Amino acid sequence: MSLFIAWRYLFAKKSHNVINIISMISVAGLAVGTLALVVVLSVYNGFDGLVESLYHTFDADLRITPAEGKTFSPRTPVFDSLKTLPGIASWSEVLEENVLLEYRDKQDIVTLKGVDSTYEAVTPLRGKVISGEFELYHGEIEQAVVGRAIVNKLRIGIYFIDPLKVYLPRREGRISLVNPAASLNSDYLYPVGVFAVEQAFDSKYVFVPIAFVRRLADYTDAVSAIEVHLQAEADAAVMAGKLRNALGNGFEVKDRYQQNEAIYAMMKTEKAIIYTILIFISIIISCNMLASLAMLIIEKKDDAYTLRCLGAGAKLIRSVFLLEGWMISLCGVVCGVLGGLLLCFLQQQFGIVGMPGNFLVPAYPVTVLWSDVLWVSVSVSAIGFVAALLPACTIRSS
Repeated sequence: MSLFIAWRYLFAKKSHNVINIISMISVAGLAVGTLALVVVLSVYNGFDGLVESLYHTFDADLRITPAEGKTFSPRTPVFDSLKTLPGIASWSEVLEENVLLEYRDKQDIVTLKGVDSTYEAVTPLRGKVISGEFELYHGEIEQAVVGRAIVNKLRIGIYFIDPLKVYLPRREGRISLVNPAASLNSDYLYPVGVFAVEQAFDSKYVFVPIAFVRRLADYTDAVSAIEVHLQAEADAAVMAGKLRNALGNGFEVKDRYQQNEAIYAMMKTEKAIIYTILIFISIIISCNMLASLAMLIIEKKDDAYTLRCLGAGAKLIRSVFLLEGWMISLCGVVCGVLGGLLLCFLQQQFGIVGMPGNFLVPAYPVTVLWSDVLWVSVSVSAIGFVAALLPACTIRSS
């Protein structure tokens, strides 16, 4: 009964036109708020997916590093046994060193990432090479694959035009103030490829053979990390636990999330803050519904008196106006969700809103998660219910 009456009140023409206007404003406001929540959260999901894809290109599934110190030797029975652990697709040794890179008359501080042949064979960075190729050897000649930002800064040319000169302080011995160059190890190699992943990577890394970095740093078999790529069906958390148990406290085993924990945590925090701000906006917008219901209660006081004479209690009369207010909010939620999904679909298909500048993608990335849509719908509906409950509670039994 109360639902039937509320439905008639919602769509019937009111004697005061201002009530219709306020009701439509309430629906439109909640629709816009809901639409904004769906679209903004979907854009954040799109950026999350974009960032994850970039880091997945660069980071391995698991990364083993020493708990203390910079390097370690993987030539132990424990590491030899772990290489054949079920679920591991590839096992790559990595050695990183910060060096001075010189090309012609330009210099820059970069990180040499020395990798082995296994890494070279399985790395997804091949798909991010924009010029040349990802090949670290040409016969016996050692080669380098350089980040795009470093190439632009040093004006590096590829294909054996000029070599890259690399300088690194000696690990042992004193620094000579008379002849500082004697305190440096130096070597050269040729750039043959340019990769582009993300500015932070492109401006930092140069990929070279691990033998080159070991020779430059006076190491025999040391590595700074072991990067493990897992098979598709393997669970990263389970595999990380097995490696930690086998290696003990002397080593740290991190998955992709833990390798970039600060960045992922920051993205989740930003998404939560934006969601909270838009929810507060929806709460403010719902105040329109308070005014609409209050005026409707005043207008329909004669109807309420008639219902009381026919035997209706205060509970039924309250539920009429409560349901009408909630239906107003539900109309806004439905319109907002449908409008938000439509905008997200159009953005995915046609890229209506482009990214400013020379970004990695031409348009804002959008990924719709149905869990977000459900959470937004429930949140805004709950706000509408509370907003409708307040004026309905003012109806007395007499």
